[in-house]
Amino acid sequence: MNTRSYFFTALLLLVFFSAGITQAQDKLIYKDASQPLDARVHDLVSRLTLQEKVSLLGYNSQAVTRLGIPAYNWWNEALHGVARAGEATIFPQAIALAATFNNDLAQQESNAISTEARAKYNLAITQNRHIQYMGLTFWTPNINIFRDPRWGRGQETYGEDPYLTATMGTAFVKGLQGDDPKYLKVSATAKHFAVHSGPEATRDAFDALVDEKDLRETYLYAFHTLVTKGKVESVMSAYNSINGIPNSVNKTLLTDILRKEWGFQGHVVTDCGALDDVFSTHKYIASPVEAAAAAIKAGVNLDCSSVLQEDIIKAIDQKLLTVMELDQSLFQLLRTEFKLGFYDDQASIPYHTYGVDSVHSEAHIAIARKVAQQSMVLLKNDKNVLPLNKANYPSIMIVGPNAAALDPLVANYHGVSDKVVNFVEGITSAVGPGTSVDYDLGCNYTDTTHFGGTWAAGNADVAIAVIGLSPVLEGEAGDAFLSNSGGDKKNLELPASEIAFMKELRKDVKKPIIAVITAGSDVDIDAIAPYADAIILAWYPGEQGGNALADILFGKISPSGHLPLTFYKSISNVPDFSNYHMKGRTYRYYDGPVQYPFGFGLSYTSFAYNLQDKLKGSYKSTDTLTTSVKVKNTGAMDGDEVVQAYIEYPAIDRMPVKELKSFKRVSVAQGNEQTVTIKIPVSELQKWDMATHKWKLYAGNYKLILGSNSQDSKISTEFAVK
Repeated sequence: MNTRSYFFTALLLLVFFSAGITQAQDKLIYKDASQPLDARVHDLVSRLTLQEKVSLLGYNSQAVTRLGIPAYNWWNEALHGVARAGEATIFPQAIALAATFNNDLAQQESNAISTEARAKYNLAITQNRHIQYMGLTFWTPNINIFRDPRWGRGQETYGEDPYLTATMGTAFVKGLQGDDPKYLKVSATAKHFAVHSGPEATRDAFDALVDEKDLRETYLYAFHTLVTKGKVESVMSAYNSINGIPNSVNKTLLTDILRKEWGFQGHVVTDCGALDDVFSTHKYIASPVEAAAAAIKAGVNLDCSSVLQEDIIKAIDQKLLTVMELDQSLFQLLRTEFKLGFYDDQASIPYHTYGVDSVHSEAHIAIARKVAQQSMVLLKNDKNVLPLNKANYPSIMIVGPNAAALDPLVANYHGVSDKVVNFVEGITSAVGPGTSVDYDLGCNYTDTTHFGGTWAAGNADVAIAVIGLSPVLEGEAGDAFLSNSGGDKKNLELPASEIAFMKELRKDVKKPIIAVITAGSDVDIDAIAPYADAIILAWYPGEQGGNALADILFGKISPSGHLPLTFYKSISNVPDFSNYHMKGRTYRYYDGPVQYPFGFGLSYTSFAYNLQDKLKGSYKSTDTLTTSVKVKNTGAMDGDEVVQAYIEYPAIDRMPVKELKSFKRVSVAQGNEQTVTIKIPVSELQKWDMATHKWKLYAGNYKLILGSNSQDSKISTEFAVK
């Protein structure tokens, strides 16, 4: 080969080689959807400057235009519907959903919510709107244990029982996150981790003192289930401390338990302002720079404030944190963005076509109505006054401060709807124009001497009084602005004005009085029970609350809601609000007098149980308790029964009085029967051993009890654990 040929060949090789390098450089791994997920995330992290990395650590993360990273606001809410983002279906409050004891329905609801969320996100990004509450990362569900009915935010939870909370919460997460093997529909967040349930007024500095047994058996149970079975994508650290350590810098909680023990693969976000609390209110750490480093080291990935964005570089400069530690934290955060499809062709994402017709659809409104129907709890029905036969009640008087109000329907963390049906509207629509319906406010929340509508009610054939609480009387600190204790309740009393009004109403009305109570928690029903012939607890029932109530009042359906918390006879029987020990709390550890037990709910029909399969005499840890029961509708109309399975434990110190370990809602036509199969893994009966710091299955004699509430025993059978 001569010199000229050699040079020409070398030039060709150089051009070819250079083209290959350019092509490889253009082929960005993080943008290649065919590459493994973790490889893509690592590639993106490696391309970021330190300043760019830090800019992504706050909830209002900044765009990195050169790499195609969009600006993104991580803060979105969907407690019972897409919240604070315009039009959306408003489902019943979370505590009402829990009262359905229907995890399949919970998943239907959250599937509808995530469909609306995707649609609203699609509509926003087509207009280049990257704003708060229009994203795909939702800070829900709230799976804290409603350990004390004074807690204002208890309405956001699934009640006082760990098993019910875990079951409903897991179903809700699955509906939100979807079932696509590659892409999340939206990202759900289990909050508030952990041991968090008031007091609201001191939540930013409160230190919850709890031992390992209560921590594991009660406060962490649902979080563990949502992580290991629900595969929840995110966990939010709570404001409070546990035994002296603020949650957002608690390495034992966020890394040792959450990631190493449970195998959590998602990201941890702080509650909003929680990192500021670490140094400003808890005073656990002296400065924001130290708090930023401690948070990353503990396992935090995203800050709902600005501490990480403002102070991480200072922490690295001061040798409090390494870039490698920062990269690992950012890796876990960006992994969620990849799973949501932020860096892929939108046409390849199965939810990219959702649009206007996916928001607030008739199908979603129907689910909201069904949840409201199944959530309302019939507490009293003297002489079977309900259901009302429309033909027998030509005139109806509706009274009460909550009868036509919006707030007692939509609760907190809600969307906006132009199709909200209040109680007056629902009842009026149900009876039609041939029935006389009148309405009066009746009373307000404060005045105990001036009332309206009592004379008119006395002339009607039936009076329906809608009273109770509202989200401005109980709720989150700051939101419940009429609460005199920071959002919490000091007691279980209904407003004195409502009690006085019910007394006055009873004096003037000789015909039936139906009391409908809105609330997000336990309230003193006894105070108004003597003045009402029937009582329905409606919770905060969402946009279809009025229609759902009418469906129950007039017998379109039989009521089937069950209480997800104990209604105590007196709050004085319960330990101090700030005491986080479980002794004496909830049906699991309380054996005093109650107004209504956990799981209680009346029906218009009746059910009989017939055991089909007996349990074995003894079981070992790898076994599953399995039994079947036939549920027969022995009453006068079709209805739903909720079969609840409770375990009574051996007489060992600190065992629960009893404990829900399975439940099943079943629809049974009048005169028919359905078979319900109950399965309980024996491993579910393990308790935390304080000596070994491990789970232990205690040998001894146990009892399985089947009934319709925690104090009902239609079937009981004993068995032993060897």
